[in-house]
Amino acid sequence: MQTREETIDVDSFARRHIGPSEEEVDAMLRQVGFENLDALIDAAVPKNIRFNRQLNLPKAKSETEALAELRKIANKNKIARSFIGAGYSDCITPPVIQRNILENPGWYTAYTPYQAEIAQGRLEALLNFQQMIMDLTALDIANASLLDEATAAAEAMSLCYAVAGIGDPSRATRKTFFVADNCHPQTIAVVQTRAKPLGIDVVVGDFREFDFEVAHASRLRSKEGKPEACPTFGALVQYPATDGAIYGYADFVTQAHNAGALVAVAADILALTLLKPPGEFGADVAVGNTQRFGVPLGFGGPHAAYFATRDQYKRHMPGRLVGVSHDMEGRPAYRLALQTREQHIRRDKATSNICTAEVLLAVIASMYAVYHGPKGLRAIAERVHRLTSQLADGLRALGCTMTHENFFDTIRVEVESSEVILEHAAKSGCNLRALGQRAVGISFDETTMPRDIELLMSIFRGTTVRDFADDDLGEPPLRIPQFAIRNSEFLTHHIFNTHDTETEMLRYLKKLESRDLSLTTSMIPLGSCTMKLNATAEMFPISWPEIAKLHPFAPIEQATGYTEIFRQLEDWLAEITGFAAVSLQPNAGSQGEFAGLLAIREYHASRGEAHRNVCLIPTSAHGTNPASAVMAGFKVVSVACLKDGDIDLADLRAKADEHARDLAALMVTYPSTHGVFEPTIREICDIMHTHGGQVYMDGANTNAQVGLCRPGDYGADVCHLNLHKTFCIPHGGGGPGVGPIGVAKHLAPYFPRQFILDPETGRILFGEGERGKRPPTGGGSDYRHGGGKGGNVSAAPWGSASILAITWMYIRMMGAEGLKRASEVAILNANYIAKRLDPYFPVLFKGKHGLVAHECIIDLRQWKSASIEVEDVAKRLMDYGFHAPTISFPVAGTMMIEPTESEPKHELDRFCEAMISIHEEMQAIADGKQNRQNNLLKNAPHTARQIASDKWERPYSREQAAFPAPWTREHKFWPAVARIDNVYGDRHLFCACPLIEEDGD
Repeated sequence: MQTREETIDVDSFARRHIGPSEEEVDAMLRQVGFENLDALIDAAVPKNIRFNRQLNLPKAKSETEALAELRKIANKNKIARSFIGAGYSDCITPPVIQRNILENPGWYTAYTPYQAEIAQGRLEALLNFQQMIMDLTALDIANASLLDEATAAAEAMSLCYAVAGIGDPSRATRKTFFVADNCHPQTIAVVQTRAKPLGIDVVVGDFREFDFEVAHASRLRSKEGKPEACPTFGALVQYPATDGAIYGYADFVTQAHNAGALVAVAADILALTLLKPPGEFGADVAVGNTQRFGVPLGFGGPHAAYFATRDQYKRHMPGRLVGVSHDMEGRPAYRLALQTREQHIRRDKATSNICTAEVLLAVIASMYAVYHGPKGLRAIAERVHRLTSQLADGLRALGCTMTHENFFDTIRVEVESSEVILEHAAKSGCNLRALGQRAVGISFDETTMPRDIELLMSIFRGTTVRDFADDDLGEPPLRIPQFAIRNSEFLTHHIFNTHDTETEMLRYLKKLESRDLSLTTSMIPLGSCTMKLNATAEMFPISWPEIAKLHPFAPIEQATGYTEIFRQLEDWLAEITGFAAVSLQPNAGSQGEFAGLLAIREYHASRGEAHRNVCLIPTSAHGTNPASAVMAGFKVVSVACLKDGDIDLADLRAKADEHARDLAALMVTYPSTHGVFEPTIREICDIMHTHGGQVYMDGANTNAQVGLCRPGDYGADVCHLNLHKTFCIPHGGGGPGVGPIGVAKHLAPYFPRQFILDPETGRILFGEGERGKRPPTGGGSDYRHGGGKGGNVSAAPWGSASILAITWMYIRMMGAEGLKRASEVAILNANYIAKRLDPYFPVLFKGKHGLVAHECIIDLRQWKSASIEVEDVAKRLMDYGFHAPTISFPVAGTMMIEPTESEPKHELDRFCEAMISIHEEMQAIADGKQNRQNNLLKNAPHTARQIASDKWERPYSREQAAFPAPWTREHKFWPAVARIDNVYGDRHLFCACPLIEEDGD
């Protein structure tokens, strides 16, 4: 009879994805003390939550077969010429960047640069990104990317809300945020979503008519029932406007500042090479999308947004921030700065729930600027503007009227019927944008050619016009109004002026890549991060034109391939999780949390229980949980954990009883953040439901559950998944990610809206002429054709749509049995490491049978008595060629290790041997054989510069320092810098590119 293991074909993708061979699995099982995998899983996973049938998924296909099937589906997408604009522009990804970053595992398999000494390459690239944004916006400081322009605008609102009017007695009543109606519609929608749970009134209107001194939209009422004054704390405007108009905002900004309000400007990144930057006309914040700097459209993402502000607001800025410090030798080094602002430290008091954002895409955008330089970027912008002006002149010659005379790359053309024009355009193979019933928008970009002018004029005229050639363009003067002309320089740093040949660019990219440790070097055993294989076959489709070239607001009938992918993926994820419906819109795990909590909030409100606003969160929870709960308008109440890491059921019951009337939700991670399958999870869910609350499950640890148990079956009402963990989307050095949510049937109507699809025509709802139409409702399963009542959480209807193809490929190639096997082996690998390391570093938390789930936590706290910190061990691991596990989470002084199913036994052994060797080094320190402040750990990591220096005055040999294990002699990864001084970096904050004489290169 065929065993279950033999049902996996030796030539299947699952065998390639899962690291240990059958022989290695057997050997590890013997070490752990089990006869077979079934016995291990039966002992590790509580019986009362086990899923006892096979997942109903399509049979696994080979890489070749799956790629062919996906290609067939993708070919159903129609790539029309897009002139829609609205914050998204087609562009040219320089081949040297496409091949060496976007398609390069050396870049896309790295993790967020928490261990800075082995992440200097992408940290430099991100510093370039920050410098690029600071220069183009003329603001003091910029972060290292956000998720998209719309969420960046929402974050800008949050910053304004936090800091406007500090010290003003009326500050507590400042609840109005003004949004100009010339902003992109998706931005307005996302800002409104973010504002609602915080009690902020969003007023949308004409910025030229808005009065900051007048109370607006007050839901606040005095005791007499009359509206109270509700002064405005901030405003958002678009630059240029969504319909292309260029306005001067200097007076508007002055009025805002005089009223104690701040102003955020959503600015087109390419336009800022020609237009006066926001910082020069007084803006406090600038946000936008860097997509048109070399990042494919991808039907909406992923793209890197930017966020810049003034220096005095830096501690209120969301997202990652790269700063310059120095290492122990005094050499400049890069690191993540001001992390005390962030959710993993400040929790419910964080500036944002954002974890990582869009690093890979930010790197591409920054390298686009490095490659083209300031002259090249300005030349691209001038060409786009010149072509747009040429079209405007041609259309005027045909008798058309331009609504605005001042524009950059977008014109608004007044017509008898926008519907008729759009139909003519569709027949000609291009997409325009309806701006109401009597106007259309046309946006040009880097890919626009003179023949596009010919095509567009023929659409408006109805007949073919003469050919256009580059010679016809001439050199007309720039038609930028005088008040908006940029006179200041930008990108003057040498890094943007020395890599304009492919040879130079290629070598620069490879130099940076060589400074980063990624999965191409060794395992990255970060707990709660699931750094598994990102298979090459999974990555292929993101470069296909049928996936990469679609505009997110193209007519839906042109995206039938995409919608088929979405529907299949929703079905598969719903089956895997046991939920009734899935929404793919959230473009990060943090956004999934927010969307899921909003669904709970709206559900309670629909039942007349809007007062339910208490969210219970275990003290062990990841920092995003309390940060997201606060964003969703909930009051956070902590629940205690027992010494074994499990949730304290007595405390949970007590808190549920105490807050029974107002109880909204519990946020719980499963398996727990302590790396164990808690046997009481069903009881936990029952307690919440008995008290009228909902259960939100953080899906960070789903990799331990696929095919073994399903959150929807054992009591969760909503759960977000991290497709960049469990389902193989690469981490990209800190993004992209995707955080879809699965929900029970009663929550499905409260999914994120997909407001842009007209239920009658499938066209995008844009502009004032369309406002009377109701958007479609629902989102997932029976709700898939739009969205629900939860509000938009991402700028694009399906978030980061293009990389969903990666997860589609993974599930299609693994099949039900392969996915289950992956979770089983992930659990085996973690228990094998726990078993091997436990004699040296006690495993802090274990389940009923002495087992862990897919990760384990080892305790290093006892070594503090020898002056050894967990950080010292993390840095020493670099000398052995490893990225450290997660340190000091969820317990300070510990390491959380997650090996994933992709790592073979010999790699697990190599890691264990490194840890055991370090234990010997630690023991030597504790025994007094090594100086407590001058030893192998305190001086780690050791660089090639140190090892090759003439001077060596350390109480150990160079060989002990740099070659502590046999494999380091065969292949050595050298940290680019020595131990970085983090305290110095925060005390002397510098977040721009250092001068050439400072960078030591």
